[in-house]
Amino acid sequence: MSTETENRAGRAASSRFSGRAEKKVPTVETSHARTWSVGFVIKLVLMALVNALGIYIIAAAFNEGSWILVAVFTVLLVIVDYVYFSRKHLAPKYLTPGLVFLAIFQVFVILYTGYIAFTNYGDRHMLTKERATEALLLTSTQRVEGSAQYPLAVVDAGGELGFAIVNDDGAVLVGTEDAPFVPAKNAQVSGKRITEVPGYEILTPAQIGARQAEITALRVPMSEDPGDGFIGTQTATTGFVFQSTLKHDAAADTLTDITTGKVYHADSSDGFYRADDGETLNTGWRVTVGFKNFADAFGDARYASPFLKVLVWTFAFAFLSVATTFLLGMFFALVMNDERMRGRKIYRTIMLLPYAFPSFMTAFLFAGMLNPKYGFFNQVLFGGAEIGWLTDPWLAKLSVILVNLWMGFPYMFLICTGALQSIPSELNEAAEIDGAGGFKRWRYITLPQLMIQVTPLLISSFAFNFNNFNLIYMLTRGGPQFADASVPVGSTDILISMVYQISGLSGAATKNYGLASAMSILIFVIVGTISLISFRRSRSIEGAQ
Repeated sequence: MSTETENRAGRAASSRFSGRAEKKVPTVETSHARTWSVGFVIKLVLMALVNALGIYIIAAAFNEGSWILVAVFTVLLVIVDYVYFSRKHLAPKYLTPGLVFLAIFQVFVILYTGYIAFTNYGDRHMLTKERATEALLLTSTQRVEGSAQYPLAVVDAGGELGFAIVNDDGAVLVGTEDAPFVPAKNAQVSGKRITEVPGYEILTPAQIGARQAEITALRVPMSEDPGDGFIGTQTATTGFVFQSTLKHDAAADTLTDITTGKVYHADSSDGFYRADDGETLNTGWRVTVGFKNFADAFGDARYASPFLKVLVWTFAFAFLSVATTFLLGMFFALVMNDERMRGRKIYRTIMLLPYAFPSFMTAFLFAGMLNPKYGFFNQVLFGGAEIGWLTDPWLAKLSVILVNLWMGFPYMFLICTGALQSIPSELNEAAEIDGAGGFKRWRYITLPQLMIQVTPLLISSFAFNFNNFNLIYMLTRGGPQFADASVPVGSTDILISMVYQISGLSGAATKNYGLASAMSILIFVIVGTISLISFRRSRSIEGAQ
């Protein structure tokens, strides 16, 4: 009887426990389901925004004919969607944003620079073949005698010039160089003068005068078909019909000058339309030229002579910059590491002030102080003497080294101070007991221990100074210019500033992005090789210790 009672009680307790468990489990699952649902909605919204941005970039690249960008962003978008919509791969969900930015801003930039290095991208070769053909048809025009004239107003839409005209039916049409004429809704006309075009700003006479050359050169297509002609103006108040003097034959891949009958054939070897007598049309297109840019860097007299001079100076500048800043920084670190010196914290703070000031501003200020006529150095320190600190080739190089010393020694002082404090004091104490003097302790104990810790930083400093564009550009602009150079390169230019000058980004008359990219690849290879050798050497030194 007792046993049966116990069994019943046990079953009842088990039933009660099971019932409680059944009541709790659905509550937990429901809570998790709600949390998962909210998180999924948030993730869905964020991924929708990411996909919208990605599709926009892909569409824009497709319209521009940039197939490399289309491929890169398509692959990245697929990878991102797979990672974040998959229930696996937890770690990639955290790593993907950083890897995507790395791929876009580092890997893609390097690969795209490599691609440009094998093309003729630059002056007269900025466009694709289709765009170059359209540009030639648009720019090679002449006025059609006896054609209709249209009341015209010059308009501006976000910095892009266009024309608004009144056609024969009294309707207002508006267009730009890249967009043919379309009806302008709610435009206002007073007599034959257009007074308002919604979405556009009508230029005043003063604005027209300031952009006269740009306006007279502007041609707005009547329609998508270039054969329908273009509207141009000489007075900014009346539009005239212009027709292209070139006729495009897509099947034969030629352009024919209808005024002379000369035929220009597309030459894919250098991206020009070329006639049988060798004459080329002004606008070309981008094509692959193989290793021509690399050959020009070493073989073309216009670039080879300054390139070798700049290469030698770049190595000298990078080495001297590291050596001088390291030696001075180490000297001050050793002095202020002595416990007997009072006020060390104050002196250390003062030493770091040049490092805290923006580097480009420092270079800019020194450029003013080194001015031959009005600079502080000549006026105050040298009694008004006109010393050409930045105009004499050798003095300019010395000035660059000294200014870089002022800017760079606090960094070396900082890392040497930290490295010195990590060297065990027992080593120096033991050497001192053995009778070693101060120089021997520095030579055989302090310096080896210091080099083990700072060598990687010295290598990175060398790489930084090898590409120290800010200092060169803000202080000397690469000058003084080489007297015998046909390209805008000077005595203090380093490779990166020479690349900047050749690319035309400085405002130079000629632009050669292909050659500049080839030189950038050479810089990358040089710095990478030196860094690899140096790191291996530093590991061997560390192992020897």
